[in-house]
Amino acid sequence: MKSIFISIFTFSLFINSFAQIPGTNYVSKVWVADQSNGTFKNPVINADYSDPDAIRVGDDFYLIASSFDAIPGLPILHSKDLVNWKIIGHALKRQPPFEHFEKTQHGNGVWAPSIRYRNGEFYIYYPDPDFGIYLTKAKTITGEWSAPKLVAAGKGLIDPCPFWDEDGKAYLAYAYAGSRAGIKSVLAIMPLTADGKKVTESGRIVYDGHELDPTIEGPKVYKRNGYYYLFAPAGGVSTGWQLILRSKNIYGPYERKVAMDQGKSTVNGPHQGAWVNTQTGEDWFLHFQDKDAYGRVVHLQPMKWVNNWPVIGSDKDGDGIGEPVMVYKKPNVGKSFPICTPVESDEFSTPNLGLQWQWQANPQPTWLFTDASKGVLKLYTSKIPDEAKNLWDVPNLLMQKFPADEFTATTKVNFKPNPKLENEKTGLVVMGRSYAQLSIKSKKDGLYLMYGVCQGADKGKEEHEKEIAKLKSGIIQLRVTVSNGAKCQFSFSEDGVNFVKAGDEFQATAGQWIGAKVGLFAIRDTQTNDAGIAEYDWFRIDKIR
Repeated sequence: MKSIFISIFTFSLFINSFAQIPGTNYVSKVWVADQSNGTFKNPVINADYSDPDAIRVGDDFYLIASSFDAIPGLPILHSKDLVNWKIIGHALKRQPPFEHFEKTQHGNGVWAPSIRYRNGEFYIYYPDPDFGIYLTKAKTITGEWSAPKLVAAGKGLIDPCPFWDEDGKAYLAYAYAGSRAGIKSVLAIMPLTADGKKVTESGRIVYDGHELDPTIEGPKVYKRNGYYYLFAPAGGVSTGWQLILRSKNIYGPYERKVAMDQGKSTVNGPHQGAWVNTQTGEDWFLHFQDKDAYGRVVHLQPMKWVNNWPVIGSDKDGDGIGEPVMVYKKPNVGKSFPICTPVESDEFSTPNLGLQWQWQANPQPTWLFTDASKGVLKLYTSKIPDEAKNLWDVPNLLMQKFPADEFTATTKVNFKPNPKLENEKTGLVVMGRSYAQLSIKSKKDGLYLMYGVCQGADKGKEEHEKEIAKLKSGIIQLRVTVSNGAKCQFSFSEDGVNFVKAGDEFQATAGQWIGAKVGLFAIRDTQTNDAGIAEYDWFRIDKIR
């Protein structure tokens, strides 16, 4: 019994290491949307927060996004003005079914979620395309979220959005994933119990987009002036448009109108998002743009109502269809707020990791420990799964999103491998369907710097690794410089001053429904009772020098 208690206690400490409550505002060195002159530039979040949904509660705006198999999942961001955002927590500490998500599940897990606030509680509905639609709730946004409850079981149910009508009746709008359900390009609505915890009937298709709006998905339900509105993207993630459907009846029939498309802008396929309004009565729309290796970044668009139809963005030619703006006057929320951005760098000087970090699967408590007294993050090498073909199949990769089009990521590590083992390894990785890594590897005669590249990692291809140099010690700085177009050049420094290039330039690629990520790992290929330790002193995102 004592060993079980210790195990649970240890895991609790491990999860709490992610539960950082940000204090002072963090300001990125590589991307700031607020231009300090009353205007902002898009994207307001230049990182992969796909399928954003957002609400305003009082004077606070909250945004959530898809997280797929990354844990902790369901990131929650907060803003006072829709331009300056910070990460404040996650609603999903581990992903059910727990055993299923102990293995990497690229592209599976949390798809497009929605958030609502009702009767003093926050509700998040999220779909898992293989299991169904879940609900998790919390009294406070940074509080303890309830264990996910399956509201509607079934394969292929995606993109849920709840709606409570004036008469107290509740509904859930959703779409279908063709890969699981065998149908797609349709939107459906099903009734919920008043508490939102369970569906009461099967869904009804309320719009078929095959003819005019193929691949329609991601519905968000609103009501205004007696009309029910479905905001839904169509036409494909990187090529589509933002569609609006309206009806006097929740089940239709619905009229259609395009509210925003790419137009003459550079923003391809302005995709699904959320309508929010300010305390002063302004209307705004948050949506994403697919930037391939950089992921799906978040844009903010002005919105206005014309004849009970929304027009999103700038309608330059007056045809009622807006196009995305790149620079615009900041929302009027009654006052000004300090600049802040999502956290990127981490000094590892507190017991809590920055909230930007995520694993590639449900974590084990022995993968990571923080040591605030030494100001280091300790990664213990973990045995790679027997079936792993390359790092694509390895769950203990600790990673974060690309934060800008151009940046450097540099880290300092002191590697202390088990002297009785060979082939323990730790280092810096840029991960996607193809990946590259720069690492320290233990061999019989010492430590070596290795550079590895795996093209087609998602297809089970082999990683090709080459030796760069024999190292004097386990203390080294590793760096990757990401230039425009997601081109990556790795380098290293043994003196902390002079950096030497390692390997050829690597072209980063997107992952499964996500952008490339950058992060750390510590692995071995054998079982042991005493793992090697990689002590990371800091991890810093900076401008290219």
